Amino acid sequence: MSGAAVTVAGVRRYIDGAAIVDQISFEAEAGKVLALLGPSGSGKSTLLRMIAGLEPMDSGRILFGDDEVTRAPPEARRVGMVFQDYALFPHMDALDNVMFGLARLAPAQRENIARHWLERVGLARRAEAYPHELSGGEQQRVALARALAPNPRVALFDEPFSGLDPVLRAELRQTTLDALRESQATAIFVTHDAEEAFYVGDRIAILRAGKLLQIDTPRALYESPTCADAAAAVGPVNLFGGVITGARVITPFGAISTDLPEGSPALVVVRAEALALQPGVRARVIDRRPQGAQELLFIEAGGAVWRAATPARLAPKVGASVEVTIDPAGAFVFLR
Repeated sequence: MSGAAVTVAGVRRYIDGAAIVDQISFEAEAGKVLALLGPSGSGKSTLLRMIAGLEPMDSGRILFGDDEVTRAPPEARRVGMVFQDYALFPHMDALDNVMFGLARLAPAQRENIARHWLERVGLARRAEAYPHELSGGEQQRVALARALAPNPRVALFDEPFSGLDPVLRAELRQTTLDALRESQATAIFVTHDAEEAFYVGDRIAILRAGKLLQIDTPRALYESPTCADAAAAVGPVNLFGGVITGARVITPFGAISTDLPEGSPALVVVRAEALALQPGVRARVIDRRPQGAQELLFIEAGGAVWRAATPARLAPKVGASVEVTIDPAGAFVFLR
């Protein structure tokens, strides 16, 4: 069975009078991965639980394909869910954990399907191991196999890799994407990590304070954010307040063009990687922090301190004087 498109229409959830999820609407495309990206408290996990039927809704509708599941119980929705804490049954071995969701099938068929998915996630040899005998990464693989074995219409992931080390996290991301392609399930993947959202998501929905800021492809989100918060959600940015004069805003590091109304208060957002540095006298490097292949530099001019991301091998030393130019493709102007 192929995955079903998930339609979320005007969904709201209040807790103690506060809107945790506030009038959110979107569609997750059938057979694709939608990443829900946002900080803690943005409402993304609550929204995921409402889609699964584990959290009540105050208003709105949820559909899987043409089937409305707004009031359907969790077991009627054909959803597979992978949690951050694995949620395996401690008294069952890996094979029995995966077989748990296949109770309606004949015993031999249940075992065949479970062993297939354990092999698919690289755990065929650990089928008889109990959760306490498995590493965190192995437990998460079992959880993934258990979620996909019943051939769900929708697979939901609630920050499943956040407790794992970076190398294992990257490995499991790819394992998950490969398994999803085989299952053809529609997937919704909650994360607070922009890098992870870009890796797993065919599209990304950015949430903040219970509201949907923007939903689009990763490339479109990066190149065409619709607000400052959406721009900042996908990487380090510099913020500068100014006034639009002569179809531009003057910043300490150059003018940014805009077609917004003349004389309007504006907020300029410049991605850290949009700053290019050359030897010069306009600014000074006051600090630097390693970021793997890049260095994050702190640049000061006229009392303003901005961040610049630059290849480590080209990064000037602390105290160096530099000329700063801004790549217009990484600079955005919004009305304040």
